[in-house]
Amino acid sequence: MTQLVANREEALGEVPLFSDLSRRQLRRLAGKLRERQFDPGMTPVREGHMSGCCFFIVASGEATVSREGREIATLGPGAHFGELALISERDRTATVTAKTPLTCLDLPVWDFRELVKTDGELSWKLLQHVVTQLLDEPSSGETD
Repeated sequence: MTQLVANREEALGEVPLFSDLSRRQLRRLAGKLRERQFDPGMTPVREGHMSGCCFFIVASGEATVSREGREIATLGPGAHFGELALISERDRTATVTAKTPLTCLDLPVWDFRELVKTDGELSWKLLQHVVTQLLDEPSSGETD
């Protein structure tokens, strides 16, 4: 287990989307996370698939993001992906492929929804993030 995963609460505080949350909020969120391992070449999410079951946070390793077969970004520790598919309930807009051994923390859709519905501060940050993704779309590394 990596140091990042060993202290999930601390790891979440490093993710920009969650950086302003209180200790209590981080603790609550950390308790709902699951750890998942992906070998190089595995794809946690695939473009065009309706697999919006989880929101992912990269704990360790690297992954590439591609759209229509073209690599558009690289993700490392602290990066996250999957929130747009959870919110929109649509197909994934990109493929994420493990470049190295990849450890992610994931939050299932039902826990994600509960958190967003009950935590106004987190909902506001998520809304700001989504708007930024939409405004930066041509160069976005969004990975749903």
